[in-house]
Amino acid sequence: MSDVVLITGCSSGIGRAAAEGFVALGCTVYATARRDDALATLAARGCRTLALDVTDEDSMVRAVRSIEAEHGAIDVLVNNAGYGQQGAVEETSIDLFRSQFETNVFGAVRLCQLVLPGMRAAGRGRIVNLSSMGGRMTLPGGGAYHATKYAVEALSDALRYEVKGFGVGVVLVEPGPVTTEFGTTANASMADQTDDGPYAGFRQGVDALVAKTYAGEPKGSARPEAIAAVIETALTTGRPKARYLVGSTARSIVAAHALLPDRTWDRFLATQYPKPPTA
Repeated sequence: MSDVVLITGCSSGIGRAAAEGFVALGCTVYATARRDDALATLAARGCRTLALDVTDEDSMVRAVRSIEAEHGAIDVLVNNAGYGQQGAVEETSIDLFRSQFETNVFGAVRLCQLVLPGMRAAGRGRIVNLSSMGGRMTLPGGGAYHATKYAVEALSDALRYEVKGFGVGVVLVEPGPVTTEFGTTANASMADQTDDGPYAGFRQGVDALVAKTYAGEPKGSARPEAIAAVIETALTTGRPKARYLVGSTARSIVAAHALLPDRTWDRFLATQYPKPPTA
């Protein structure tokens, strides 16, 4: 393959594995992260590397324009950059909410806007947006994160219809638990929240549950390489699915959520999560 592929969030995890996989397929891969010094290993494997901050307009424009100046158009965009903000909705500052949306949603939207003119002119292209099983159901303590993933789902559904006639495909990849640093990052995102407020016990319980889940390989989880393989399928298949739900945990939980009434789902969550705070 000779496609030009732009991938965000390649410093570790899924993004790094995807970059390695596409290079092995013979693609010209632009692996990006906020700091390009975190990409030295990928450069040694044959990737082109660029600093790209999905919360910075100039950084995104500069990266896309530099690739297009050399190749004419980007064939594949993989919007992978993101993180999980944890915490009760009331105690998560509005600045943290904005930061979560800037990274997980607005950066992906802006990159789509930047690459689509070139894809339309070429009459071909594919956009792969990394969502999550968390874009199909919501867990307590993750309101900000889940809100961004629901947004990615909705935007991708709209975009898929809008650009199909130009020869551009849009695919969602929805992993369940992945053996990455997600859990550590998620717990760190609660560090600024109070230990003695009305949600203190709830927060500590969620913190402990996330830490326990990600202490080893989460049950039913998928490794980054497995997610990367699904992303490759989304690129190489002539008529890809609109969504790829990845991992046995993701499939079982999303299926249960779809079948259970909301109150029954809440009772199920009460068997897994700290009980709701009370006055």
